Order: sequence, then C-alpha cells, then structure tokens
Amino acid sequence: MKPTGQSAVFGRRKEPHTVIIARGNEIRHFTVRPWLAAFIGSALAAIAIGYLLATSYLVLRDDLIGATTARQARMQQAYEDRISALRAQVDRITSRQLLDQQLMETKVSELLARQTQLSQRHGRLGPILERAESEVGDAPAAADTETKPGEHTEITSSLSQAPTYSVASLSAGDTKPFSLWSTRSDPLDNETAADRADKLFVSINASLKAIENQQLTRITTLADNAYKNADAISQALEAAGLPVDADLDKNDVGGPLVPLDSSLIFDSKVKELDEALDALDQVKKEARKLPLTNPAPGHTVTSPFGVRTDPILGTAALHTGMDFRAPIGMPTKVTAAGVVTKAGWNGGYGRMVEVDHGNGFATRYGHLSEIDVTVGQKLAAGDVIGKTGSSGRSTGPHLHYEVRHNGEAVDPLRFLAVGKKVAQYL
Repeated sequence: MKPTGQSAVFGRRKEPHTVIIARGNEIRHFTVRPWLAAFIGSALAAIAIGYLLATSYLVLRDDLIGATTARQARMQQAYEDRISALRAQVDRITSRQLLDQQLMETKVSELLARQTQLSQRHGRLGPILERAESEVGDAPAAADTETKPGEHTEITSSLSQAPTYSVASLSAGDTKPFSLWSTRSDPLDNETAADRADKLFVSINASLKAIENQQLTRITTLADNAYKNADAISQALEAAGLPVDADLDKNDVGGPLVPLDSSLIFDSKVKELDEALDALDQVKKEARKLPLTNPAPGHTVTSPFGVRTDPILGTAALHTGMDFRAPIGMPTKVTAAGVVTKAGWNGGYGRMVEVDHGNGFATRYGHLSEIDVTVGQKLAAGDVIGKTGSSGRSTGPHLHYEVRHNGEAVDPLRFLAVGKKVAQYL
C-alpha cells in the first residue's frame, strides 16, 4: 500500500500549506494554495517598492525641481541673449540703411544741383558762343599759337551743344569724390547694391566734372585765341604805321591769390572771354574803318603810287594813286564803309567818286564810265559805286584808286599789304 500523497507516475505530490487557528474550543484552518502565496508576496513586494520610491521622491523632490528650474532659467537667458543680439543687429542694419538713404539723398541733391548749374551755364554760354563764332570763327590765331586749324570750330560747336547726362552711358573713373561721396569705409567681399550705387555716383560725378573742365578749358582757349587775333591785327596795323586804338596788354596784372570755387571760376572765365571778344571786336571795327581791301582783286597794277613819267606829257610827275587794268563796265566796289562826299566829274579824274571813311581817311575812284551813288549816301564795304572806264585824263580803260589821309595822298599799297595780312582775322 502506497503512502498518502504520492502518485505512481509523478512521484510525491506537493501538499498545500494549511494554517490552523485554535481559539478556545474553536479550531479553524485555512489552506493556502501556492499561487495565492506567490500573489500575496508579490503584492507585499510592490507595496514596499512603491513606499521606497515615494519616500525617495519626497526626499529628492526639492533638488529635482531646483535643477529643472535652473535649466529652464539658463535656457530662457540664452534665448533672451540671442533675441537681444538679433535686435541689436536689426538696429544696426536699420541705422545703416537710414544712413545710406540720407547719403544717397545728399548725393542725388548734389548731382541735381551740379546738373542745374551746368544747364544754367549752357544758357549763359549760348549768346557768347554765337558771338565767338562770329568774331573768332575759323580764323587762326597769331603765328606763335599752338592751336591747330579748325580748332575754333570744334571748340565753339562742342560748347554750343547742350550738355546731356545719361546714367547708362557714363563710364567709371578714378576721381576724388565730393562731400560724403562714398558710403563704404570698409571693403566688402561681395558687391552689394549700395556698392554699385557708389560706383555709379562716382561715375556720374566724374562725367559732370569732365564736362565742367571741358567748358572751362574751351572758354579759356577761345579767350586766348581772341586776344591773339586782336594782337595780330593790331601788330599788322602798327607795323604799317596805321592808327589803332586798342589796349590789349594783359601782362600788367597783380594782386593777392584768392582761391575760387567752380562757379566763381566759371564766371571769371566767361568774363575773360567776354572781354577778349570785346577787345577783338574793337580792333576789328578799327581795322574795318580803314580801306584795306583790294578795289580790283585779280587785276594787274599798271602804274604804282609815286613819281613816274607822265603818260601824256612825258615828264616826271607824282602819281597820287594806283592804276589797275580793268575793262570798261567792270563793277567798282568801295574798299571800306563810309559816306559818299563826291560823285561826279572832277577834272583829270573824269567821273570820280570820293568816300569818307572817318578818322581822316578817304578813297577816290577815278576814270569811271558810270556812277551809281549819290553824295551823302552811306556805303558798306564791298558796295558797288559805279563801273570802270576811261573818262578824264586817261590813255585807256583802267581804275584809278587813291587813299588819302587828312587830304594828303598816301601809298595805297601799304593798306593793301596790311589788308592781305589781316583778311583772315576780319
């Protein structure tokens, strides 16, 4: 017989635990299954662990909260510092943009002012350049000048054109900028819009400055050539012993040096050009009063001024003029502006016209076949006064031409020689 609690197959069976409680006459017993014991043990272990964790949390809570708070404070401080740095950078950028904008406006204002000034100068130059073209024209200056032929025309035509400014057509140049010209004090690796604007403004400034310098240079050249032309006319007249009333000496000058700005320099140069043109105009007027042109250009002189053998009597006699071979009926032109004082038959002159040119100078035109003017008539240089012929004491058709000063006959050749020299200036 097998013992109780044993199995023939699996061996001895594990019996459940039995708890017996005796109280007086009462006896109670409980049977504790193995799974129930495991469950109760697990529950007690969990409660113990929970208790330990709760106690640890209560003990370490303040330290954890403090660490978390400190971390959050550090993160907040870092964010605030970053925000402050970004705000400062934005403020710097905004200030720089405002400064660039102010400088840009200043530059544009200066450019507009300079362009307006150049336009006003062009308006002032118009009349004086027209006068310079009429006074100086294409005539070369004195022999010692270095001016090339045709330079006067180039100067006046260049200055007479209105200055135009095209931003797209301007080329950059290395020039010193005027006030607040560059907004960049430190070089940048990459070219920005502000850098391109700076280059453009410098380019415009260089072009305006070049136009201004060209104006001053050309005005100065015109003034110098006007003085030289006036000097050449005066010297030719003085060399021939002819009167000229003009004071052209510019060497007797002096005074303290006072620097001028561009506007005052321009005004000074324009005034100098105006004075030079006045001097040239005065000399030209004096020269045009004199009978300097040839009354019969291209025609041979058959008898000069001076003592000669009289063609009719054959004796020595004074020839008071010059005879030019000319066919009958050739128009006769007066050699300078004046007033007709005689127009008719005058002894050996035959039909004669006398013209008073002022300052004691007069010219006579004799042996005419026809007279086309009347006494008192005002004439301009080159006006026709009649036609050539052989009237009066003459051996054949020709023009007898005389020049008189204060009633005394003088050699016309001296006037014609001077006229040939100064014709290019008149």
